[in-house]
Amino acid sequence: MPTIVDVHNHYYPPAYLKALQAGGSAVQISFDAQGNPRLHYPGDYNTAVPGQRDLAVRAAMLEETGIATQVYSMTTPGVHVETPATAARFAALVNDAFAEGMARYPGRFAGMATLPLNDPKASVRELERACRELGMPGAMLFSNVNGTALADERFWPLYELADELGAVLHIHPTDPVGVEAMQEYWLMPLVGFLFDTTLAAGKLLFSGVFGRYPRIRWVLSHLGGAVPYLAERFDRGWRAFAECRTHVERPPSEILRGLYFDTVNFDPEALQLAVKFAGADHLLAGSDYAHAIGSPKLMLESLRALPVSEAERAMILGGNATRLYGI
Repeated sequence: MPTIVDVHNHYYPPAYLKALQAGGSAVQISFDAQGNPRLHYPGDYNTAVPGQRDLAVRAAMLEETGIATQVYSMTTPGVHVETPATAARFAALVNDAFAEGMARYPGRFAGMATLPLNDPKASVRELERACRELGMPGAMLFSNVNGTALADERFWPLYELADELGAVLHIHPTDPVGVEAMQEYWLMPLVGFLFDTTLAAGKLLFSGVFGRYPRIRWVLSHLGGAVPYLAERFDRGWRAFAECRTHVERPPSEILRGLYFDTVNFDPEALQLAVKFAGADHLLAGSDYAHAIGSPKLMLESLRALPVSEAERAMILGGNATRLYGI
């Protein structure tokens, strides 16, 4: 049986939730009928169900499903919505809790660092601490930071360090610019998330960031948003518009194929398109556990239904992640 590694799932450490409830945070907290905390942000809220805040519940799920390891990260709204000082304090608190969980369940969990992205200098310090002292392979970045694009030059010192470390940077969406048009029907997470990831990737591409920092291993959430589907359009823009060639010397699709894509899209035909686009060696199993629309079961069913060789399936299920994250 191939080793299964889930690289896209989320954990709110109890110490972080306690800090939010203590006051002084920008995050609004409410509770559902079962007593689960709900963390609110524009167009969405996350309910921290037991699997999202209790590692014992999570470890039992891994045992039941046969998943060997989860690479957990925190999720929206993120610490960057706080004041810079509070963001740095919360990020350190979360990363310490991640490391404690990794030590408590050896081999079961790896962690992606949380960074105070609204303070780029503090983010550099926290990434270095998380990677060099806490043993994390990299960090999760949000697709924008309070409206600022990840391609902005204020983040380049962070990428310089990540390049030096050969770190993994996993881009996860958050509320996009224009979120006011997505307040109904959960359109923000259902539509806005995917296109904010795509927008972030496009700006990083055409600004030259991907080429400038070649040792960073970039991962795009939710099968890259629309990147595999729209890559040909990026190529057409590169041929048609001079400004799209200023920092990019070769067709964008060639660069985008070098990124990694998690499989939080449980449609086997969409997954097949991503395999054809980037290759089975650039897909990473992801479940989005324990969100309401996440599912380890659907992750496994969709990957087992893929019309690929068993060697390729083993790479997607865990072989690629084992190599990429040093598990």
